[in-house]
Amino acid sequence: MADTGVMVTKKGRFRMWMVVGVAVMLTACSTVPTSFRPTDPLRPYEFSHRLLAHVFAAHVKDGIVDYPAVQTDDRFPAYLAQLDRMDPNALATRNERMAFWINAYNAFAVNGILDRFSPTSLVGRYRYFIGRGYRVGGSTINLYDLERHALIKQFQEPLIHFAIVCASMSCPKLQSWSYDPEQLNMQLDRVAREFINDPTRNRFDRKKKVASLSMIFKWFEEDFTKAAGSIVSYITRYVNDPELVQDLMQSDYRIEYLEYDWSLNGIPPRETTYVGRS
Repeated sequence: MADTGVMVTKKGRFRMWMVVGVAVMLTACSTVPTSFRPTDPLRPYEFSHRLLAHVFAAHVKDGIVDYPAVQTDDRFPAYLAQLDRMDPNALATRNERMAFWINAYNAFAVNGILDRFSPTSLVGRYRYFIGRGYRVGGSTINLYDLERHALIKQFQEPLIHFAIVCASMSCPKLQSWSYDPEQLNMQLDRVAREFINDPTRNRFDRKKKVASLSMIFKWFEEDFTKAAGSIVSYITRYVNDPELVQDLMQSDYRIEYLEYDWSLNGIPPRETTYVGRS
């Protein structure tokens, strides 16, 4: 390190090796099921996201989750049990499979908080996204693999990034409804517009030509540039202000990224063991 002329503090070295260690653990622990053999399987027509929709309608308001209320709602563990009985590969259409995995991600993200996991620290993020497994179709998958493989790799749809919610304030808002295959395209467009036009998550200084964007655009830059050529070009598809759209298209905006707020997106759960653990 000395040859680079950069001074690294003990704290800096610790953080660097923590990141390296997490990357190694991520590779070692990553398992992605490709086939599913649920016990007591549900047929596709028997499966529904209705229970999750009722839970979110009752306990999510403007993106803020009442986790103590979810803890006592029997519909939530009942929905988790349905996920374990359903083979997602048996769903007939792309929208059915995409809605399934988006809803599963959001349900498991809530489940992780109820199980006292938290993404507020580096170690906490490893435990929350990678160390905790969830049951789908008789198999186990963690949030990281669900996002990267079951969703991003399978569907190659950047709008997914505005639909899945990792229980943190800088994430997209958790909606008070579940994703429905029949309405999925409209729902994805809606949440993309809500996220991109939210000044707490993305800001545009037209005088200085600076776009201050969510870290989501940095972390998943490849997904957005592959779809539209550049991050700015992708964003213009969903900006509501037509004058800002023209300015973004005609001017050379400098991109900077906002600090990510990993604090909880709601009321913390009670200090009890969650009986709905999947």
